[in-house]
Amino acid sequence: MFRIGNGYDVHRLVQGRKLILGGVEIPHPLGLEGHSDADALLHAIADALLGAAGCGDIGKNYPNTDPKWKDASSLVLLQQVGKLCEERGFEIANIDSVIAAEKPKISPFIEAMKQNIASTLAIEPDQINIKATTTEKLGYIGRQEGMAAYAVALIQKTRES
Repeated sequence: MFRIGNGYDVHRLVQGRKLILGGVEIPHPLGLEGHSDADALLHAIADALLGAAGCGDIGKNYPNTDPKWKDASSLVLLQQVGKLCEERGFEIANIDSVIAAEKPKISPFIEAMKQNIASTLAIEPDQINIKATTTEKLGYIGRQEGMAAYAVALIQKTRES
């Protein structure tokens, strides 16, 4: 049995924060605001996996009211999501994602992001696809006020939980 989930996340760009996407620190004068490290890509992927597994979303499972997640690496959160899927008898088939950001250029960091995600979820890098796009200077992303990420995950039931 295959199941599909989708995820979306958006964070505001602010001064005084590191820009972390896919677990990679990207040189940029602004970072994403959030309770954890605000890694929009990993949050979208986590939500896609949680949705496919029928486990709600990040807010339900890892609320921003929990001090445990304050400034936490989203790689740790993603690892927890991977374990939850595994406990429920699911195996990840593939993940496809898109980062929407006007600046900085994301493509030089995609392979490192794929390696981080693959290592964290114990899957192969070729099971992960990451794309980047701009919004042609339209909207909040185009004005560089924030960034968004979208993800789709396909999982397969391999055993009863």
